[in-house]
Amino acid sequence: MISLTDTQKIGMGLTGFGVFFLFFGMILFFDKALLAIGNVLFVAGLAFVIGLERTFRFFFQKHKMKATGFFLGGVFVVLIGWPLIGMIFEIYGFFLLFRGFFPVVVGFIRRVPVLGSLLNLSGIRSTT
Repeated sequence: MISLTDTQKIGMGLTGFGVFFLFFGMILFFDKALLAIGNVLFVAGLAFVIGLERTFRFFFQKHKMKATGFFLGGVFVVLIGWPLIGMIFEIYGFFLLFRGFFPVVVGFIRRVPVLGSLLNLSGIRSTT
């Protein structure tokens, strides 16, 4: 079991609530208030989990500046009131920022009993 500090536990809660509000905001036809709350909670939770300095270093690496621009630009566009355009920017920036983690996530999901058998089907295996 991984031991977490109290700050990291708070960060996990903030990140979880942020993802919930983002998901709920998209389900409710891109409600800008819920999306704005979700964005703020997600970014704050990330800073609590990995620390302020590491968060800053992650987002502002030279090779990730385009991704950071799209992600944070999308957050800003949502905050000023254009939720659909902002979420498109955010999703694109999110995929650019975290594309290095996707193979790790797929490898982890392959080891989960039910989901792993689904990912190992012949038609799906070739795409992942």
